[in-house]
Amino acid sequence: MADGKYFSTTKKGEIHELKTELNAVDKSKKKDAVKKVIAAMTVGKDVSPLFPDVINQMQTDDMELKKLVYLYLINYAKTQPDLAIMAVNTFVKDSQDPNPLIRALAVRTMGCIRVDKITEYLCDPLHRCLKDEDPYVRKTAAVCVAKLYDINAELVEDRGFLDMLKAGWGTAAGWGLLLDLIGDANPMVVANAVAALSEIQELGGKPVLELTLGTVSKLLRALNECTEWGQVFILDSVVNYLPADGKDAEAVVERVLPRLQHANSAVVLSAIKVILKNLQYINDETVRAALSRKLAPPLVTLLGAEPELQYVALRNIGLIIQGQPSVLANDVKVFFCKYNDPSYVKMEKLDIMMKLINEQNIDQVLLEFKEYATEVDVDFVRKAVRAIGYCAISIQSAAERCINVLLELIGTKVNYVVQESIVVIKDIFRRYPNRYESIIGTLCDSLESLDEPEAKASMVWIIGEYAERIDNADELLEQFLESFPEETAAVQLALMTATVKLFLKKPVEKPQQLIQLVLTYATQETDNPDLRDRAYIYWRLLSTDPEAAKDVVLAEKPTISGAHDGTEPALLNELLGELGSLASVYHKPASSFVSKMRLAVHRADDLAAAAARGSHSGDSETLTSAVVAESPLAGLGASAALTPTPPVPDLLGDLLDLDVPAPAPAAAAAAAPPDAPNLPMVFGEDKGKGVVLCAALSQQAEGYVYQLSVSNVAVGAPLNGFMIQLNKNALGLAPASQHVALDAVPPGATATARVPMVHNPALAAPEQGQLLQVAIKCNPLGVLYFNDSIPAQLLAPPPPAAAQGAFFF
Repeated sequence: MADGKYFSTTKKGEIHELKTELNAVDKSKKKDAVKKVIAAMTVGKDVSPLFPDVINQMQTDDMELKKLVYLYLINYAKTQPDLAIMAVNTFVKDSQDPNPLIRALAVRTMGCIRVDKITEYLCDPLHRCLKDEDPYVRKTAAVCVAKLYDINAELVEDRGFLDMLKAGWGTAAGWGLLLDLIGDANPMVVANAVAALSEIQELGGKPVLELTLGTVSKLLRALNECTEWGQVFILDSVVNYLPADGKDAEAVVERVLPRLQHANSAVVLSAIKVILKNLQYINDETVRAALSRKLAPPLVTLLGAEPELQYVALRNIGLIIQGQPSVLANDVKVFFCKYNDPSYVKMEKLDIMMKLINEQNIDQVLLEFKEYATEVDVDFVRKAVRAIGYCAISIQSAAERCINVLLELIGTKVNYVVQESIVVIKDIFRRYPNRYESIIGTLCDSLESLDEPEAKASMVWIIGEYAERIDNADELLEQFLESFPEETAAVQLALMTATVKLFLKKPVEKPQQLIQLVLTYATQETDNPDLRDRAYIYWRLLSTDPEAAKDVVLAEKPTISGAHDGTEPALLNELLGELGSLASVYHKPASSFVSKMRLAVHRADDLAAAAARGSHSGDSETLTSAVVAESPLAGLGASAALTPTPPVPDLLGDLLDLDVPAPAPAAAAAAAPPDAPNLPMVFGEDKGKGVVLCAALSQQAEGYVYQLSVSNVAVGAPLNGFMIQLNKNALGLAPASQHVALDAVPPGATATARVPMVHNPALAAPEQGQLLQVAIKCNPLGVLYFNDSIPAQLLAPPPPAAAQGAFFF
């Protein structure tokens, strides 16, 4: 509480006063001055002019003061790199201090300072701390390795923190000191080592930790004494273990089962993830069923938390039920909605109840759905009505009971309930043809209340489909046709098809007038191509061969299935491996909403192994050009690289921290002529970088080419050293060479280039659609990120052959 006073000052000339206090003789006065500096920094004031004076306070035995100075240094070292080097000697000295807290603080702070000059001096203290006798220092050093890898991956490998991988994607040769920490006697050191290795594997895109039964046993032994987040890291790592047989899998599951009773929901979900993964390898059905039943109680317990956690739990449960339906097959009651549940929780519970319905619980579930359909939340009511329809379609024996419930709901005369009921009844008619058409009269009584497009389209479909059973079908359709021009496209298409059906079933005078009216409007007065084209098809069918028209329009339609819209099996398996993460909440793979722009290190033997793999695939052209040449990254520790088409990782980060000159322009990437066509702008002056980039992807005779124009608008120095990288994209394209053949672009000048593209299947991501994420590096601006788009014509597949039943009539 006493330190709150430091945040209340707004005096002028404060920097000068602080400078004086920092240079005072009184130690308490100095400490107060540092606190004032940190307070000013916290509220957003620029106190960087005090950098030398604050750094001078590092030589102290006061732990609190040292922490404050280190905090200041982390914040301002990047803006004062030349002055920050002054602190190196103190860091090195502190890393050998008798106090383990100071040793850990020193190595942690050095890892957080992302300044190359300081990073070089971090290696020796880090080596010592990884072998320190105190576990607190070792666990801090383990995390520091991951931080250093993020800053300079080549330095980490060159200095021996991590050994290189054998044979590219093969087994790990050994990961030095860090792997030794996995067998550490202290569980927190083990947890931090696993967390660091997981982060390194994610950054580098290469397998780091080879999980054997012995390694997994060491990790699981550390679970009991780890903190909850340490347990999460270990469990998330163990999920990647592939058991040799069912006994190994069963042993892992037995060791993980106690985690299901943990108070932290993240630990519970991670444990469930490990158990589900290993259940696949247990062949004994009895054992597998017994273990599956143990998953139900912890999942049910998660529903007793606050609504936000309930929602996350429900999203994960939805995936688990799809993968293992038997886990909660007998627990549908726990998902019944409470009166005080938020709307988003009720929606998720309703989804899960729909997945759990069967002939044994349909009666109680149907009563719940009926009650939900009378609530005040309109969206929830609509979904409840649809759930009743889903029950009817899925369980044949319950269809009549569901119909009766829907008729009761229609009798309430609540507008949105009636309309939603008509929508689901249309599907029931399709599922059970010629069984429940006796209720059509009740539906026709509600025509005047229909104002939603989907409900109108459904009612029109019913009238057209059963026109021969409805005496006044022409009059009913005529009511809808009065507002035909103002209806939505879906309703217009339904009306046109229904009118054609009426004409074919009752070819009398009035239907002829109606069909003439509809087809005239649809062919002459509409801009909708779908409506116009279908109208022409109907017109020609009716005018040339009415019998053929009957065979097409009145053909028997396949009955719809009652399958719930679930997740695709491949995606489901991926999401089950990401339980407890955002991916399991969004029900999307992490790669679709997280772009990891990180550095992937590729060494000479990695690239050679990739070239060897390419030889087996028969790509002779690639092999001819895949020669190991002198790498432009040699100055940063990478001794060799493959040109001109290295294996491209699914990351944009190859451009980060590569402050090296571009090689001589390659012939394949010759600069575009001065009269290059105008290109759309992708990076403008509004970004505040003083450069304008225009670019476009095109397909030419030699293949895909990325045309690029660079304008140096307001940068006071020439732009040079251009490099380019693409993220995963729908076409799986990557630059043939990361270096762009552009000479230096002086201020006020513009230069253009053509960057040839190559296809890399590893980069194919169809879910990205037209999105093309690009990173351009140049000196002195660093890396510029922007989003471009792939022209639609490049993504368009060849027109498929017309299949029978392509039109819905």
